[in-house]
Amino acid sequence: MAAREIFTGLPGWVKWVAIPALVLLVFGGTILAAIGTLIGLLFKLLLLVALVGGLIYVVRRFMSSSSSSGGSSSRDW
Repeated sequence: MAAREIFTGLPGWVKWVAIPALVLLVFGGTILAAIGTLIGLLFKLLLLVALVGGLIYVVRRFMSSSSSSGGSSSRDW
């Protein structure tokens, strides 16, 4: 029996309101956990990008100020 045959005789409110409400009731916690995990990962990724960008900015700023203040022009690590 195909899913289309099962839903054929049902009223519209059952197909479009009751069944999605039951799905959200049963799987709502799982759906919210997955969305929360995804948002958490995106936030951590953006935080990492901001921290790396800030570190690169500070290091370049420090290197340009130290080389222009009279030190030798060669950058020896």
